[in-house]
Amino acid sequence: MEQPFLHTKKILLVDDEPELRKLVTDILSDDGFTNIIEAGSVQTGLSLSEREKPDLAILDVMLPDGDGFSLMKKMRTFTDIPIIFLTAKDEAADKPAGLGLGADDYVVKPFLPQELLLRVHAILRRCYKTDSPLLELDGCTIDFSRAEVNKNGTIIALTAKEHALLETLSRSDGRIVSIDALCEALWGDNPFGYENSLNAHIRRIREKIETNPSKPVSLITVKGLGYKLNVRK
Repeated sequence: MEQPFLHTKKILLVDDEPELRKLVTDILSDDGFTNIIEAGSVQTGLSLSEREKPDLAILDVMLPDGDGFSLMKKMRTFTDIPIIFLTAKDEAADKPAGLGLGADDYVVKPFLPQELLLRVHAILRRCYKTDSPLLELDGCTIDFSRAEVNKNGTIIALTAKEHALLETLSRSDGRIVSIDALCEALWGDNPFGYENSLNAHIRRIREKIETNPSKPVSLITVKGLGYKLNVRK
């Protein structure tokens, strides 16, 4: 698992609302991130970015002395770290603007804690890769680099959606991932209506990874909440 590796990364959070900074910091801290630095303005964020050298920045779009876009432009003169924008739901133009400037992702406020964590984990994993693509489950090994399951010596191929679903679950380190978060990870910004498709993918994955798919021990349903993946430590 890459989780301990991810948690060593330093995250810069820039937002002028103390309540939102506390919310984001609590979400990240509860997940295991311990190196989080905060700023409430463009100027402070720029200074901290240059001095502290974070591995990832989460920037609010609207700031008291400018905006997140101008802050990113200034940061890009000395760092190419991945950047996530936080934007209000009614600021529809922010997404293309931010991504057009080279941001890695954006999250719309209000957001689910799991949604933010999935995006943070995905970007850190992509930008700071480790050497091991293997995931050990009970009775099988998943090789993400080959999109294959090795089950008692038998190699079983994963589809693109199955691969994405297992990767998303693996980032939670045994925690529950909501149905909405999984659907969004697989089908994008408008995941509504995909629950039946998700259930079908879950069934097919269990046939590939479980010794007894009707009594799963690795990919577990948490009724009313979502799913979790039990990984061998």
